[in-house]
Amino acid sequence: MTKYIFITGGVVSSLGKGLTAASVGHLLELDGFKVAILKADPYLNIDPGTMSPFQHGEVYVTTDGAETDLDLGHYERFTSEPLSQTNNITAGSIYNTVLSQERRGDFLGATVQVIPHITNEINRRIRSFEADSSLDFVIVEIGGTVGDIEGLPFLESIRQLRNTLGPKNSLHMHVTLIPYIKAAEELKTKPTQHSVEKLRGIGIQPDIIVCRTEKNLTEEIKNKISLFCNVDHDSVIEEIDVPHSIYELPLFLKKEKLDQIILKKFDITSKTRNLPLEKKWQNLFEIIKSPEHYSKIAVLGKYIDLQDAYKSIYESIVHAGFSNRTKIEIVRIDSETVTSSNVSEILSSVQGLLVPGGFGNRGIEGKITAIQYARENALPFLGICLGMQCATIEFARNVCGLEMANSVEVDPQTSHPIITLMPKQHTVTQMGKTMRLGSYSCDLDPKSLSYKIYQESVINERHRHRYEVNNDYLPQLKESGLRIAGINSLNNLVEIIEIPDHPWFIGVQFHPEFQSKPIKTHPLFDSFISATH
Repeated sequence: MTKYIFITGGVVSSLGKGLTAASVGHLLELDGFKVAILKADPYLNIDPGTMSPFQHGEVYVTTDGAETDLDLGHYERFTSEPLSQTNNITAGSIYNTVLSQERRGDFLGATVQVIPHITNEINRRIRSFEADSSLDFVIVEIGGTVGDIEGLPFLESIRQLRNTLGPKNSLHMHVTLIPYIKAAEELKTKPTQHSVEKLRGIGIQPDIIVCRTEKNLTEEIKNKISLFCNVDHDSVIEEIDVPHSIYELPLFLKKEKLDQIILKKFDITSKTRNLPLEKKWQNLFEIIKSPEHYSKIAVLGKYIDLQDAYKSIYESIVHAGFSNRTKIEIVRIDSETVTSSNVSEILSSVQGLLVPGGFGNRGIEGKITAIQYARENALPFLGICLGMQCATIEFARNVCGLEMANSVEVDPQTSHPIITLMPKQHTVTQMGKTMRLGSYSCDLDPKSLSYKIYQESVINERHRHRYEVNNDYLPQLKESGLRIAGINSLNNLVEIIEIPDHPWFIGVQFHPEFQSKPIKTHPLFDSFISATH
């Protein structure tokens, strides 16, 4: 029978439950098991697609076009199983389903309630993975923190599931904070005790407690947590801050024997160990400790103040650093601060410029100015989604001579709409899940740099956008030297642009960052970082 691991968080948010869940999945894959990971978010949005990056970080897009929580990016980077819309559920989607059923009369006149109707739907979604008979483990991360009112139906659901599945087929793992009080020079367990007390108050007894900490836990601390939280001493796991990279976390948890403790509680043993995967992962740390090159990369965007807004971008750059044995320093630049008078000062010390996606008109001119600098000064440039659109606008203005060129998203009245709304978007009235989402094919020009990078004539990449290059301007752009290196032939949409006489200048309408992994760097990022040293 499929085994379930339910992961909850306590004391504070942003503890790293997603990384913990991903690391557990990674360790179980090393032990030879097939793993699926599910994120359950208690907020009432149907999905995070309409949420600001400042609110919730980046929106991660799956191959099938689901707009999901950024933790799914961690899941895909740490494990091998591809994810889909079934791997992320929200309270909003649960309530939407149940209320739609009520309107159809599916409940035969019953009073619709949180228990059992909402919890039943949550349980159904979680157990839907059992349709895959080859699946060994389902890891379920419950978003938010124990005590949040919106999370109670999810906690009630996993309480019910423990009773249904039994202790041999399910376990509860609680991730909590052990704060260090500097003035007293002490680690404090009281917040963890209170967090576990809340869980036990609703009927959930943790089997394993993972302790986020800045300092190593003493045996005395572990004994105290074991005693007051009613868990085995060996099941108090230290999760200390990793020194170099988040990709060290599975190695640290392996030293704590977390995977073996999990298997022991399920009374099962490891399958054939995946030694090739283990070796590849260990090689990363040799590269981290002894890089051969150094590159400073500017990421110039409009959501720079929040680390998670461009999470997959940053991770993909790091992955490319691994594959190129290069130590990467990422310089975050707010596009609103860039002007023609300071752009040289800002970018003269970097070896590459990346302009990521975004929405709206704020900071657009700063992006265009920075891209002009990269084009004119042979600075390696990678533009993604809006970054590619800004590169096309810059080229139209400063090379083609179309001074008023712009995107209709920024200036609806522009006389040269180089970037325009896609035809199918004109009839859209709702914002949620109506963009061009998911994986689409792209035919590459065999003469292009992109073809040389991918070594394929047709590629598939994930998208999330409403605006596209206006095909009416393609003859003028091409005549002035812009190469259209990739096209979606089905809809005749521009996917990739290049400047052939530039050392490395590529803009892509899709999001390559969603397909990069630490042991399998995306080819575009790999080539981009290679061009910077």
